Amino acid sequence: MYQMLKHAHSGIRWIVLILLILAIVNAYSKWKNRKDFTNGDKKKHLFAMVFCHIQLLIGLVLYPKSPMVSFADGFMKESVSRFYTVEHMSMMILAIILITFGYIRAKKKQDDSQKFKTTFIFYLLGLIVILAAIPWPFRFPGAGWF
Repeated sequence: MYQMLKHAHSGIRWIVLILLILAIVNAYSKWKNRKDFTNGDKKKHLFAMVFCHIQLLIGLVLYPKSPMVSFADGFMKESVSRFYTVEHMSMMILAIILITFGYIRAKKKQDDSQKFKTTFIFYLLGLIVILAAIPWPFRFPGAGWF
């Protein structure tokens, strides 16, 4: 079960990244071109947020079972253990808070341009944090693309 969830967590990251990029590009282009906010726009932004939450839930299930997570004495001095135990989780939670806050705040705006601007800013900030928190293969030995 652990391996299946680990592969799902690694694979869904690509869906999350694609959906976030699509939502960000959509919000930016419609904000700059002063387009109307439609149900299709709302759905794009919602799907990106929902997949981020799904990814978080899978990560939370994996966290206590992961061999990379360690609270052994001195784990903060070892960079890989510190990354998986503290940094990865806290940065991902921060990113999802930013994305969720941006979605909720944009929904409350009256002006369509402001909805797109709010979505663009918060989703972009969330994406940047996510990209910094992903254990990329070139950053950590043993981390895979999937």
